[in-house]
Amino acid sequence: MSAKGGSIDAVIVQRLATEIKELCTAGIQVGLVIGGGNIVRGAEKASAGLDRVTGDQMGMLATIINALAMQDALEQQGIQVRVMSAIKINQVCEDYIRRRAVRHLEKGRVVIFAAGTGNPFFTTDSAASLRAIEINAELMIKATKVKGVYSADPEKVKDALFYPRLTYDEALDQRLNVMDTTALVLCRDNNMPMRVMNIFEPGAIMQLMRGSDIGSLIERGNG
Repeated sequence: MSAKGGSIDAVIVQRLATEIKELCTAGIQVGLVIGGGNIVRGAEKASAGLDRVTGDQMGMLATIINALAMQDALEQQGIQVRVMSAIKINQVCEDYIRRRAVRHLEKGRVVIFAAGTGNPFFTTDSAASLRAIEINAELMIKATKVKGVYSADPEKVKDALFYPRLTYDEALDQRLNVMDTTALVLCRDNNMPMRVMNIFEPGAIMQLMRGSDIGSLIERGNG
């Protein structure tokens, strides 16, 4: 979201596109799940009286708008991109088909997964977990605006405890609000490691790919 009041901050989109290009140049396969909260949040609309299903459908369409913006920014960087939507809107982008998505990744294309899971009542977090599992990703990155996982909101609680590593069960038991419960359980049950990190730190993603211990790592426990 633009600090100037617009729904999309072109400067941030371009910076992220530059960093994603760096990943692609290094031979890393990249899939993106983009939310739509900068345009509309279905749950918030529902709390204001709008039908929840309608609100969530509006949110899905918002993610497609953001996905197209990121697609354009990446293409300007010379990167091949495919936007794949969980709802049918094939005059704008492709329908999501798992095997086709994997093939795009194998060909070095960035795949942007839009429209969440295609169902109401599921968050973008759940969509990210689902897609990461479906494409057999090695790591899911939760891009956020703080360093990683804390015991409380670090912007509100100054002495909040930072967790460099924890298990999914710990995150669930302590209700750390890393992601919604459905997303966490999906990752736990399918042994999908997750790294929570600050997306607003320039170069952090490539540092992570090079082995730096950035953010918080959440993995399945040994039990």
